[in-house]
This record gives sequence, C-alpha cells and structure tokens, in this order.
Amino acid sequence: MLAQLPPALQNLHLPLRLKLWDGHELDLGPAPSVTIVVKDPRLVSEFTHPSLGLLGSAFVEGRLEMEGSISEVVRVCDELSQALVEDDGEYHASTQHDKATDAASISYHYDLSNDFYQLWLDKEMVYSCAYFKTGEESLEQAQQDKFHHLCRKLRLKPGEYLLDVGCGWGGLARFAAREYGVKVFGITLSREQLALANERVKAEGLQDKVDLHWLDYRDLPQDGRFDKVVSVGMFEHVGSANLELYAQRLFGAVREGGLVMNHGITARHIDGRPVGRGAGEFIGRYVFPNGELPHVSRISAEISEAGLEVVDVESLRLHYAKTLDHWSARLEANLDRAAAMVPEQALRIWRLYLAGCSYAFARGWINLHQILAVKPCADGSHELPWTREDIYR
Repeated sequence: MLAQLPPALQNLHLPLRLKLWDGHELDLGPAPSVTIVVKDPRLVSEFTHPSLGLLGSAFVEGRLEMEGSISEVVRVCDELSQALVEDDGEYHASTQHDKATDAASISYHYDLSNDFYQLWLDKEMVYSCAYFKTGEESLEQAQQDKFHHLCRKLRLKPGEYLLDVGCGWGGLARFAAREYGVKVFGITLSREQLALANERVKAEGLQDKVDLHWLDYRDLPQDGRFDKVVSVGMFEHVGSANLELYAQRLFGAVREGGLVMNHGITARHIDGRPVGRGAGEFIGRYVFPNGELPHVSRISAEISEAGLEVVDVESLRLHYAKTLDHWSARLEANLDRAAAMVPEQALRIWRLYLAGCSYAFARGWINLHQILAVKPCADGSHELPWTREDIYR
C-alpha cells in the first residue's frame, strides 16, 4: 500500500507519520510529532496536492484522524502543504449579503451553544481579540484591558450614549456602563447571544443603562443620536459589497464631533483575497459562511468616503494570535465536555479553526486593526485631545 503514495510525499523530511487504513506506516522524518491516520483509501491519490483546505475538510468529515497536539498538527500540516502545493492566490468574487443571508450566517456561527463558548472564553464571554500589555497576562485580564483600551480610545464620559454594533454576549456594553457611566444601545443578530446578554444585564441591575436588541446594522437610526459608536468583530460579516453602506450607517448614527471605533480582522492582501492553499476556503465553508475580510486600506477608505475622519489605526495582530492560543488551549483541555455539547463535526471544525487561526495571525497571513474615526463638526473641528497621552495614563 505504501507504494501507492506519491513519490514526492515519500521524499519529504517532516516530523510526520502516515498511518494507512491497512496498518502500514511511513515516517516522513525522524521523531514524528504528528500522525495522520488515513481512513479513506481514496485520500491517497489526493495527497499529491495536500492543501490545507483538503486536509481540514478530510479531518472534519472523518476521512482522516490527526494525532498530536492540535497546534503541532497545524504547523506540520502547513509545512506539508507548503512543500507540495503552490499558493495560486485564487481569488473569489464577493458573495451576496442581504438581511436574511447575514442573519442565517450569524446564527450558524454564534448560535451553536452558549455552554460550548463558555468552556473556552473568559468569564465575560468576550469573543474578540484581547489586549496584552506584556504578553504574560491571563486571558481574563487581557480582555478587561481590551475593554479599557477601547473605552479610553473612545474617550467615554459619564452620561454619554454609546452604540455597540455586534454586542455579542454584552460584555463590553456592561463594562462601559459599569466602569465609564455611559448608556449603551447594543445590537446583535444572534438570538442565543442576545438571550444570555440580557440575562447578564438583568443580573447586574443595569437595565436602566444597557439596552440590547436583535437588529440589523442596516436598520440603525440615522439621526446622529449616539455620542460614540463601537463595532468589535462585526464588520467581517458585512461583505465587501456592503462596506460602503456599513460605513454610511455608522456615520448616520453618530453625532457631529462623535467618535467611531471599528475593531476587526483585516486581510493581508490589498485586494482582499483569502489566504492561499485552501485555508481561506476551509474557513468560508465550515466556520464563517459568507464572511469576507477587506484590507485595512479598503475599510479605511470606506470610512473616509462616508464622511468620517480616520484619526488612529493600530494593529493587534500578535495580540489575536495569543488570544486564539488561549482559546485553543482551553478548548483542548475540555474536549470531553465539549463533545457532550456540540456535534462531533462541529467540535472538529472548532479545534482546527482556533489553532489554525492562531497560527495564521502569528505568521501574518491575516491581521486585526482598530480604526478610530471622528465625525467632524461643520467647521471641521472635533473634540479629540492633541495627543494620545490620555489613552495610556
């Protein structure tokens, strides 16, 4: 059976062992740290081009098993793919985004199980990049520091009205109300998130300060009623074709002189094409249906064209690599409990996704940017301090 394996595969020197369905084994290098167990004989012919998409899909579908730590599995599979697959830079056209499609996509990803997310997120259930001041902080501390970082950049003051676009489980909304004394109007398209978020608002007695709703960003009020706007981990779901509309809706929601913070994942390539060798396809198929990542220059341009002035841009790429590493380690430590909460295929997807994205951020395949913008007054003035010093006091 080993003779059926592609010659190029047998000539590699990787810490990888291949174990076939008939019991035969082949070590591709000394001291294998990862074993791929091929359960479907039809996979052998496909190993001539073992793209990340192919390997990921085969694992999710149970056609192969992977033994070894999940982070090491991702690293070794990437080296295998690099050796045998050219990065063709394949670009996929933008997908159609309407309210029904977006709501279904959000539900697919976020309505899996609140209990499942609680296994590996911090206690506030913050599902976005944390902020590490030294890199040694706990996940809980780094998420609290991220909240402070956002609120300080927005220069939140007691009594202001904050719009939270994509409020998730309400962690930031409750934090801003509790720690900065603002009133918050939050929106989400996840019914599961909204239910738990409102439970937590009530438990903390914040009903008079935090108002959360199931609402599409396209239906936001456009009367400039909000002093500040924050959008965290949401615009990735908007779609390239709707970025202009998204920026316009944020512009219409905030008052003159108000600030808008957009925190989200951005593409490595200017044209927004996904990472190569099938990794982007895997995420689009199994994790974020209809998700699209624009380059930071694209979203900055749309924000500017809408009438907002970009005043600060910060990359948190390595912060997200570390955040995802924390999440992945927490999930791996709770696999038995997770298996009782979600279908087997879903758990396989999430194991690969968290570890794979940590690897991708660490290597610069994708990025994350916080973009702060202001809606200038009619005379061009605004209320921002002359320097950033106040953010770090």
